[in-house]
Amino acid sequence: MTPAQQMFAVAPAQGEARLTAAQVRLLVGKALWIHLVAEANLPVVPTICLTRTAWEALQAERSGSQNRLRAHWVSTLFKLVGKGEDPPPLVVRTSAERHSAGLLRARTGIAAPTNDLESVDTARPLARAIKAAFDSYGETEPVWADASEQARRGRQIVIVQAMAGGELEQFMSRNTATGAFGPSPVHGASLPDLPKDCAQIARALDAEIGQHMACLVAIHGARALFVSARPVQVSAAAELEAAVERVESGVWTPRQAVGHINPARLPQLLHPRLSNSTERTPIATGLGVSPGAASGEVVFSGEDAARSKARGRHCILVAVETGPTDIEGMKAATGILTARGGMTSHAAVVARITGKPCVAGVRNLAINLEDMTCSIGERQLHAGDKITIDGTDGNIFDGALPLSRPHIGGAIGKLLDWADGSRTIAVRTNVETVEAATTALNFGAEGIGLARSEHMFFSASRMLALRRLILSESESDRARALKGLVDYQTGDYAELFATMRGKPVNVRLFDPPLHEFLPRSDEDIAETAAALGFTDRALRMRLDRLAEVNPMLGHRGCRLAITYPEVLDMQMHALIAGARAAAERQSEPLRLEVMVPFVSSAREVSWIRAKVMAIAEQAGLLADSRIVLSFGTMIELPRAALRAGDIAQSVDFFSFGTNDLTQTTYGISRDDAPAFLAAYQRKGLYDFDPFVTIDQRGVGELIRIAIERGKAKNPNLKIGICGEHAGEPESLKFFAGLDIDYVSCSPYRVPVARLALAQFQA
Repeated sequence: MTPAQQMFAVAPAQGEARLTAAQVRLLVGKALWIHLVAEANLPVVPTICLTRTAWEALQAERSGSQNRLRAHWVSTLFKLVGKGEDPPPLVVRTSAERHSAGLLRARTGIAAPTNDLESVDTARPLARAIKAAFDSYGETEPVWADASEQARRGRQIVIVQAMAGGELEQFMSRNTATGAFGPSPVHGASLPDLPKDCAQIARALDAEIGQHMACLVAIHGARALFVSARPVQVSAAAELEAAVERVESGVWTPRQAVGHINPARLPQLLHPRLSNSTERTPIATGLGVSPGAASGEVVFSGEDAARSKARGRHCILVAVETGPTDIEGMKAATGILTARGGMTSHAAVVARITGKPCVAGVRNLAINLEDMTCSIGERQLHAGDKITIDGTDGNIFDGALPLSRPHIGGAIGKLLDWADGSRTIAVRTNVETVEAATTALNFGAEGIGLARSEHMFFSASRMLALRRLILSESESDRARALKGLVDYQTGDYAELFATMRGKPVNVRLFDPPLHEFLPRSDEDIAETAAALGFTDRALRMRLDRLAEVNPMLGHRGCRLAITYPEVLDMQMHALIAGARAAAERQSEPLRLEVMVPFVSSAREVSWIRAKVMAIAEQAGLLADSRIVLSFGTMIELPRAALRAGDIAQSVDFFSFGTNDLTQTTYGISRDDAPAFLAAYQRKGLYDFDPFVTIDQRGVGELIRIAIERGKAKNPNLKIGICGEHAGEPESLKFFAGLDIDYVSCSPYRVPVARLALAQFQA
């Protein structure tokens, strides 16, 4: 386009705007909204626009002897003048695709230029205002700007309008609280008496823009002239209700509604959050690792959390970090706050499964258990003092702040049903309990993609049985310890299978990093020793022998099953017994998937597969038509990804554990990472936290390689993603482009995955 073509009337005072397709593509922000209203044959304040490229060409021409471009500019300005009228005062506005704080506010009451030179002379009012508007976008071009950045800068636009007479009034296109179609008042003000044009203006913008718009109009008797508009951010509930209403009124298709809603905002509909009226300064900020807000009294132990719950009081469990022994307290607490940990820490994972708000990695949190106090920044708190945490953005507030309860209605169900119609990748969930599985099913989960069997022992009595197994020093001791565990898991599995009613259930074989399940405090060691019949000294000696320098890369996963085959035998017998008990109570076939974790070689997988299939055959499971058994592995080590072709020949499926795969690819402890990742992001070394959003170029490349090599050797190989990245929208965008069958995430992220996959697979 020539510079002359980049200065034109969007809504002329006389006649119609005849824009080319290229000119329409230049329109963004206010200029686009004015064009849309004018195209709907509704009254609009006369408006013209020009690009930075055109403006700079006008200034360049001013220093030469040519004036052809200036003559075109003056003729464009005259399109603001009505027939037989004098040139009106003018208004200059920026018109950006996205609003930013530095953009110039509207300059009003500008005198029209009296000659062509005044129209471009930056010492005169109109040209000075236009220059200031362009300067507010960013006066100088960055030295590193590439061709696309230069082109984007050249397309920046400014609009010039005839100054509207009459009364200026504002209204919302939709109600900001409910999403109901307007006109509605702005910011709680009373709604003025508006002409019927306003409802038509609201509908024209709403259909095309799909956002809540604050509209500015000039009232002339029974007529409203559209002047300008700006989008207003509203709650996810209001946005969702509005999208559904557009479909039901025939303005949008279901596909448009699905594409419009930001999946990352859905958790607002599922959790309490801080009231909009709350304006408080946080006393500290950590990592928001499980969304929602919670307030309650500070407690420092699981026992105190349980006592608070029993008394009907809300509490926030405050800890340096959490482990398996804290599970009951975490369930009893209203929210969780930890000094250490990140997105994939124990506290974060359990909080997301149970739907509890959680803030982790609060580096200025110090706890004194002797005094039952903690300090958060400069604020000291005692047990019983009240705080509020926001697990969405990581803020911590002093006192109990008001929370708003989610307003969901039927809109979210309709939207997700529409989303499911255009989605081919299944969405499963990561759960181990009937309660969590039921929650996930209510959110639309299509199976269990990861049941972490060691998580089934998170209670005092079960933890003791598990510790008896881990601390056993002979095969006979282990056999006695295993007998009790089989009974526990048989019942758990039977209930879980029955709850899922024929949907696939993927059970990861035992993978306890031993340090997480053993006693650590002096009090816990003494209680465990007494319960197991050890002396305190004997238990400490045993704990010393089991201690590992790097337990996350130690005696865990498949290594445990290989060194202690009786553990594998126990778990398989529990699985088989639980599956049969459930199969007898239902008509649907039961789909059991056994997954071996933390493998690095095909030999490990083959060895365990042989054992699993031998146990299944001996138990008659392979001949049982009511139960469909699949065997697969979790890919969470780089070597496993690279040798995927060899491994694929021994399995029915791969499931990528992206939490550990990220950890082992980067060589970064996921629990210790928050201490330095923020600094890396501030310095521009990392664009994002790789434990939150999948690293496509590193970890993602390993996943691509593994899928390609695995399917090359086993075309029937099923592929799943079961790390927490499977519930994060940007990561899901990447996964949607891979040849995968399902993703699996925590229950409260299931709706997010359903919507995101529908958008990215379209």
